[in-house]
Amino acid sequence: MLVACLGDSITAGSPYWDPDPAVRARIDRALDERSQWEWWAGRKDPRLTFRNCGIFGQRTDEIAARLDEAAAGADVLVVQGGINDIAQGRPVETAAANLQTMVRRGKELGLRVALADVLPWNNGYSKADGPIRDLNARVAAVAAEEGVSLLTFFATLEDPERPGRMREEWTSDCDHPSVEGYKRLGELAFEVPA
Repeated sequence: MLVACLGDSITAGSPYWDPDPAVRARIDRALDERSQWEWWAGRKDPRLTFRNCGIFGQRTDEIAARLDEAAAGADVLVVQGGINDIAQGRPVETAAANLQTMVRRGKELGLRVALADVLPWNNGYSKADGPIRDLNARVAAVAAEEGVSLLTFFATLEDPERPGRMREEWTSDCDHPSVEGYKRLGELAFEVPA
């Protein structure tokens, strides 16, 4: 079963991985393919093949523009994004609408669809915490309204002792997950949508 994963740097596997070999060649640290939640999800369920279509820094409108190409030939579509919209001061309502459009397009294409919420952002805390929680509430509402799976990335990496932030061992640079963080996302947060 082919799972197309469409999103930003969290899907790509930053900071230690990127699906694009040209980008990998520019990474100034040791590469590690385990720095992808998809790698861990694939080990958990070997029947699945993952197509990583993550691009660092993209907003939801930019991610949406790539959906049809990313989804071609897939059985499942995972939609992830929104943190770059928040980082650039764009309205969460627009990001949520873009995510809903992607979910609907995936369903139109006959795919099983899962929608991931936004991770805690240590470097953006506390300014971004409110917008992240607002967007995540909207993401959960979209998943419920559209009848698709919600991947709870935020809750999987939130430090219960420091709400709104990832636990130190689950982040590599206070922006992205560490290999351990990606492992948690792939093993605990990802489930194949029905």
